[in-house]
Amino acid sequence: MFRENMTIGILGGGQLGKMVLDVSNRWGLKVFVLDPNDDCPSSKLCSKFFIGDLMDYDTVVEFGKNVDLVTIEIENVNVEALKFLESEGKKVYPQPRVIEIIQDKSKQKEFYTKNEIPTSSFRICNGIEELKNLISKGELSFPFIWKASKMGYDGYGVNKIFNNKDLEKLNDSHCIIEELISIKKELSVMVSSRKSGEIINYPVVEMEFNKISNQLEYIISPAQISHEIKMKSEKLASDVAEKFKISGIIAVEMFLTTENELLVNEVAPRPHNSYHFSIEGSYTSQFEQFLRAILDLPLGSTKSLLNSVMVNLVGEKNSKGIVVYKNLDQIIGIEGVNPHIYGKFETKPNRKMGHVTIINQDVNKAKILAKEIKETIIITTK
Repeated sequence: MFRENMTIGILGGGQLGKMVLDVSNRWGLKVFVLDPNDDCPSSKLCSKFFIGDLMDYDTVVEFGKNVDLVTIEIENVNVEALKFLESEGKKVYPQPRVIEIIQDKSKQKEFYTKNEIPTSSFRICNGIEELKNLISKGELSFPFIWKASKMGYDGYGVNKIFNNKDLEKLNDSHCIIEELISIKKELSVMVSSRKSGEIINYPVVEMEFNKISNQLEYIISPAQISHEIKMKSEKLASDVAEKFKISGIIAVEMFLTTENELLVNEVAPRPHNSYHFSIEGSYTSQFEQFLRAILDLPLGSTKSLLNSVMVNLVGEKNSKGIVVYKNLDQIIGIEGVNPHIYGKFETKPNRKMGHVTIINQDVNKAKILAKEIKETIIITTK
C-alpha cells in the first residue's frame, strides 16, 4: 500500500513522530499529526497539524476520517475511537486490539500468561487498600515491584517497594505487583511485521538504566551477551510479535536473570528509545521500518553497519523552563558522534530532550565516549 496521494495520520507529535517524519518527508508522503501541544516536536514537520486530546473519542474519530491510515507514536490514545474507525473500514496499524492490551500492563501480563510467554510472577491489585490488606494478611511480603497499570512511561509509574514507608509514595490506582528478581542484564529486541506475513527482527541490544530515575540511559549494540542468549532472546521476541499478530513494529523488553533465564518485561507497539541508534547504526532505521511495516511494504535489512552506543540527553535535576543546551559545540566535531535534539522548547527534570549515538568499531571505546558526552552536555534553563 503505497500511493503518492495517500495520507497517514499519526496520533502523537513527540520525538518519535518527528523522527518518523524525517523518513516520510524523504519519501514525499503526506502526514497529518494530532497532539494536544501546538509546539510539539512534530508540529513544524508534518503536512498538517491538528491540536486535540488523544484520549477524546470524538477528536480521534474526526481526525481519523481525514486520513487513509491511522497510526500512533504513543500508546495513551482512545482505543474505542480506533476500534470504530477500523469497523468503518479505516486502516489502523498497529491494530486497536493490540494497543488495548499493551496500554494496560495488567492486560499485558495476562496476555503473556495466556500465551505461555515467560514473564516474572505477578498479581493484580485494584488499589492501595487492597495492597495493604495483602501485606497485613501475609499474602504479600517485601520487597516487590509496583507498577501502575496505565499511563506509565520512561520510568514513571514504577517503584521498588521495600517497606511500609515506601507505600506512602504510591498512587491509589489499579496496579500490578511483581516479584523482585535478580537481573544480570536488561535487553531489547525490535521486531517488524507486515500484513502480508513478512516478519524480521533487529539484533538484540543491551539497555542500561539510571538507578535513581529508572529511565533508560544507555543502549549498547550489539548486546554484550553469549551467542546462545542472543539467539534465544531474538527467537522469544519474534514469538511475542507473532502471538500479538501485529502489523507494525514492536519492541520487546526483557530481563536476563542471574540464572540465564529470559523473562519478558513489557512491549511497545511503536518506535522505541532502545533503537534510536538504528538511524546511523543500521541499514534500515526503526523509523523507516515502521513506515514499511504499516504500509505493507517489503521490510528493510535490519543488519548493523557498525557497533553503536546511544546515550539519552535529559533535563537537569533542578531545571524547569525554556531550554538551553550547553557544550553541544564540544561534541559536534568528534568522529562518529551523532547528536539529535528533539526541538522541545521547555525542559524539566529527567525530560527526554535528545540523544547522541556514537558509532565505533570498538564498542568499549564508544561506551567510554558516551559517558563523557553524558557529563559534557548540560540541559538547563536561561
